[in-house]
Amino acid sequence: MLEIRALGLDGVLEIVPRKFSDERGFFSETYNAETLLAHGIALTFVQDNHSYSAMAGTVRGLHYQLPPRAQAKLVRVVRGRAFDVVVDIRRGSSTFAQWVGVELSAEKWNQILVPVGFAHGLVTLEPETEVLYKVSEHYSAEHDRAIRFDDPQIGIRWPVAPDRLCLSAKDRDAPLLANASLSDFDR
Repeated sequence: MLEIRALGLDGVLEIVPRKFSDERGFFSETYNAETLLAHGIALTFVQDNHSYSAMAGTVRGLHYQLPPRAQAKLVRVVRGRAFDVVVDIRRGSSTFAQWVGVELSAEKWNQILVPVGFAHGLVTLEPETEVLYKVSEHYSAEHDRAIRFDDPQIGIRWPVAPDRLCLSAKDRDAPLLANASLSDFDR
């Protein structure tokens, strides 16, 4: 059984798997293709990724891949907390350049589903935060793209002060949405 909540952008969902706890610890089925399909979510994941951020305030994103290597993602935090953001980058969409954010944490045990056609990013809210995510397409450097995390056209309200952020050169130097490589995303 899953708790599923729409987050206001087409196909972006918060998913909370059940957790069974006892004196030994807990058990949780964090992914089941048949269960998701029963909820109308038909995705095949081909790769699992794991990121570790030593410092609170670490920004990763906003990342996406162009078609034909565009990725859907199922993202969860297994240690610590992160503010996770999804941005609609589908030209012609009524919600183009709009974003939603949700706190993901090991405590909440929640996940976010990021469909194809959306950029994804996060900022860690605690040190030593670990994020696991499944993707529907293999990584392709040729198709890998980023958009600036602080693009004023998007206007994300990050919950960490700008002077406390830690970014990679790739993310710091990413283009604004107006100058980003975008494509028509098939869903």
